[in-house]
Amino acid sequence: MRIIAGTARGRRLSSPRTGTFDIRPTSDRAREAVFNILAGLVAGARVLDLFAGTGALGLEALSRGAKSALFVDSGQSAISLIRANIQLCGFSAQTLVVKRDLSRSLFFLQPLAPAGGFSLVFVDPPYKTRLAEKIIAQLAEGEMIRAGGTLVVESSSGDKLPESVSVFSLADQRVYGEAGFWFYEKMRETCRE
Repeated sequence: MRIIAGTARGRRLSSPRTGTFDIRPTSDRAREAVFNILAGLVAGARVLDLFAGTGALGLEALSRGAKSALFVDSGQSAISLIRANIQLCGFSAQTLVVKRDLSRSLFFLQPLAPAGGFSLVFVDPPYKTRLAEKIIAQLAEGEMIRAGGTLVVESSSGDKLPESVSVFSLADQRVYGEAGFWFYEKMRETCRE
């Protein structure tokens, strides 16, 4: 597993040993395809990486010009991997790592959100947990995500996620092997006269 493009291009990331951790890293091929779709949305982004695992998605965004990234996972093994990978890539000054159980409330994120909210969010819960829709709905509450912000939700390719959840509407959907990716955009506020 490696960083595909940007300032940390080619950097090999630490990954879980087979059978050691309950972490399923997004493949290099799928990650490259996702970032090709995101293209111009990454530079300057404020990134939130939920169920971060190895941190590969958030680190790829930082390598491609994102301004900052907040990584959240519940497992100590994942937290250790994320911190090691941040060090390997040299992004310590732009990152924050939080250990938290994401199957509960996301209320803890509100004071950690940057002014104006996160602009790019990765949501990669364990497959077959049905947490994706719940997380999307919770992210719709409050001002954690800026208007026009993008959520990239990874789940099993056989899952069916809704076309809209509250203020988020589905903009694109892709499948790469066993992984499905749903790209949601937060509706922009409309001016009232």
